[in-house]
Amino acid sequence: MEPTTKTETLDIEGMTCASCASFVEKSLSRTPGVQRAVVNFATEKATIEYEPAQASPASLKAAVIGAGYGVMERAPDTSAADRQAEIDEQKARAYDKLKRRFWVAAGLAALIMPLSMLMLWPAMMQRVNMQGLNYGLLVLTLPVVAYSGREFYSSAWNGFKHRAANMDTLITVGTGAAFLYSVAATVVPGWFMRQGIMPEVYYDTTATIIALILLGKVLELRAKTQTSAAIKALMGLQAKTARVVRPGGQEVDVPIEQVQLGDVVVVRPGEKVATDGVIEEGHSAVDEAMLTGESLPVEKKAGDPVFGATLNKTGSFRFRVTKVGADTMLSQIVKLVEDAQGSRAPIQRLADKVSAIFVPTVVVIALLTFVLWFDLAPVESRLPLALVNFVAVLIIACPCALGLATPTAIMVSTGKGAEHGVLIRNAEALEKAGQVNTVLLDKTGTITRGEPAVTDFVPAPGQDAGSLLQLVAAVERQSEHPLAEAVVRYAEAQGAAAFSATGFRALEGKGAEAVVNGQAVLIGNFRLLEEAGISLSPAVRRQADELLAQAKTVLYIAVAGQVAGLLGVADTVRDTSAAAIKRLQAMGMEVVMMTGDNPETAAQVAGQVGITRYFAEVLPSGKAGKVKELQAEGRIVAMVGDGINDAPALAQADIGLAMGGGTDVAMEAAGITLMRSDLHGVVTAIELSRQTIRTIRQNLFFAFIYNTLGIPVAAGLLYPFLGITLSPMLAAGAMALSSVSVLTNSLRLRAFSPAKP
Repeated sequence: MEPTTKTETLDIEGMTCASCASFVEKSLSRTPGVQRAVVNFATEKATIEYEPAQASPASLKAAVIGAGYGVMERAPDTSAADRQAEIDEQKARAYDKLKRRFWVAAGLAALIMPLSMLMLWPAMMQRVNMQGLNYGLLVLTLPVVAYSGREFYSSAWNGFKHRAANMDTLITVGTGAAFLYSVAATVVPGWFMRQGIMPEVYYDTTATIIALILLGKVLELRAKTQTSAAIKALMGLQAKTARVVRPGGQEVDVPIEQVQLGDVVVVRPGEKVATDGVIEEGHSAVDEAMLTGESLPVEKKAGDPVFGATLNKTGSFRFRVTKVGADTMLSQIVKLVEDAQGSRAPIQRLADKVSAIFVPTVVVIALLTFVLWFDLAPVESRLPLALVNFVAVLIIACPCALGLATPTAIMVSTGKGAEHGVLIRNAEALEKAGQVNTVLLDKTGTITRGEPAVTDFVPAPGQDAGSLLQLVAAVERQSEHPLAEAVVRYAEAQGAAAFSATGFRALEGKGAEAVVNGQAVLIGNFRLLEEAGISLSPAVRRQADELLAQAKTVLYIAVAGQVAGLLGVADTVRDTSAAAIKRLQAMGMEVVMMTGDNPETAAQVAGQVGITRYFAEVLPSGKAGKVKELQAEGRIVAMVGDGINDAPALAQADIGLAMGGGTDVAMEAAGITLMRSDLHGVVTAIELSRQTIRTIRQNLFFAFIYNTLGIPVAAGLLYPFLGITLSPMLAAGAMALSSVSVLTNSLRLRAFSPAKP
């Protein structure tokens, strides 16, 4: 069935603040056919969900352009890496242009400032032609306004045409008022003199404010580039070429873009795996740390999957390509991280609401400031004081820090999560993970390995363990039963020699029989022995009861009509589960286990890993109900599972975490995917979430406090008490510093490292 909506991502050019992002978002949302639009100021991306019957990529771009902003073009047939490289190149050009604008403004401001100071020295004022000096300052300031500050003014004009205000509106009104006042004082000083007002000029204020704001933009853009380092690092992992086997056996190195489905690729020691596939020949150890965060190489043999960008270590092998381009694991991870970075956390809603009404409110406050100072200040200084405070309020109130507070932290943390094998679907999942107080773990495949393993091998008195294991392995090698596979794995690990069996027969629901070295061998459950008329000795029966009491499956072995030994088989607990659960409990969370096993088995496993509360005999259809039961107790529940039957529970939970070794269905239902089948990933996800939310709250506090305290001071609140006002230049410096401080605080998340197990 065709999806009713499509999703388009656009790279937006020309946004200078959170208000710009809000304006673009509104323009897109008003476009017919658009269901939802989210614009992220930090990533400069717009994600739009729309109905293809009513809207198209062209109409979406038209909405952005109509709002006064640009869209970076994406070639549809380019790879993710090439597209990212193209975007990086465009951003580098924009960064260079911004730096040129800054250096022009800074250089001219460095001349304008000392020349303006001459007016403060009475001795110099007598020697200098003040009218000529003012015209000279005007000439020096014009390039700053026309070139360095041009984009501020054009952006504000676009906003005005669309009846909207943004940060550039504040800068334009503030610097424009100072500049136009100065031009008037330069051109018609006599009019000011007749009004009893000294015709002072503020060219230094105009030039310095623009230079300082551009400096903040340069530092901000540089820091924002660092926040997206995770995406670039992931892109850089991709192999550039692949050695493909052509018809006739010839091996040819080709660019990665030319590799096709079904190609056979050769990988030698020390090389990167070019793309995703399945090994056909050879064996090796492959470093998959970039996918899973696991430092130990993974042994690979024929039939095992390999993934692009992983590093081959020791051996060489050939694999057949199963996925290329956007379908590879690396590309999927990159897309997931990009989507998460572009999403909006619930905590951001407050900042969005404030930003939406902030600029108009500030303009009103600035106008009131001007009116009050003009009305209350002494006649000889009322216009300069009113103008200075008016400009200072407009400049210091720019809501950049508010707009950057949440998305920059999200960008850094989702990248760090991917680095440690924790893939976060969106910002909401990241935020929710930090609020969890109860972790519900599915037993099979989550706490345990999810496959049977031999835990006990008990030969009967008088039996040679090595010989008996060889007989058992010979029979089980002929079987496809999961328990038989567990026995074979155990025998191979013990170094049992491979005997051949004849007359093999699988006995459904009971076990198997065969002849090995001339001896009839039976292996299966107790019913198999009963039907064969073989009785247990008291010692063997006692040992079997002990294994059954431990919730283990018992396989009985009979050779030549006599009981020869027992095998205990169980789904064993992962080596890391107990330590991870202990860490979760130390973090203040209750850990609950859920399983379809009987209460005895559930109690046995729960006891091994330190869990006190568990649900036993839970049918697949009842798992979501157990999540609801915990939620009804007022708990915020994280559900961790790996199977198809876990999907409803993962979706029902406040946050679902899917183990990477699980099914695609489980991962689709989860908000977070753990690339390793290890519960330490749950700890990492929750630790990262808590640290991220803590950083966002710090950022929002900085931004709110800055504006809350800054605006009254800029309005002249301290003047009646201390006789001082905040100059527009200091206001511009403080505004730039607030944005850079928020970005720097977010970048501290790059130092995040999971606690050691």
